[in-house]
Amino acid sequence: MRAVVTRVKEARVTETASGRVLGEIGKGFLILLGVHRLDTEAQADRIADRICGLRVFEDENGKMNIGPGDAGAELLVVSQFTLWADCRSRRPGFTDAARPDTAVPLYEQVVRRCRERGFRVETGVFGADMQVTSQNDGPVTLILDTREC
Repeated sequence: MRAVVTRVKEARVTETASGRVLGEIGKGFLILLGVHRLDTEAQADRIADRICGLRVFEDENGKMNIGPGDAGAELLVVSQFTLWADCRSRRPGFTDAARPDTAVPLYEQVVRRCRERGFRVETGVFGADMQVTSQNDGPVTLILDTREC
């Protein structure tokens, strides 16, 4: 599983066709989440744990030392199969991205695990054409990959 985690002051995801707001947060993390075709429930649990434990909010000394729970952060999780693109040619291939029958339950598991840890979690709609808007904070953007962490 792969996640691009950006610390934000606010973020929103809307449905492209209607402009309807699907999910919206204030201070927290915008998380673009990509599921690999070989990912498992254990990897979903691992990446949720890593996201919920990232100490990247500033303490009283201006050091990134506070986790999202203590910072009162909210989470916006958006599915992003293109994180598994094979870009060796000019036209990316997506054979490493999980198909919806595998990806949806694992995506939902990550969301559920974050909620179980007490976070307010908003989402987009899996597979929908969406627009994501955010005001980055820092900017702080991290890439998590369960094959490396």
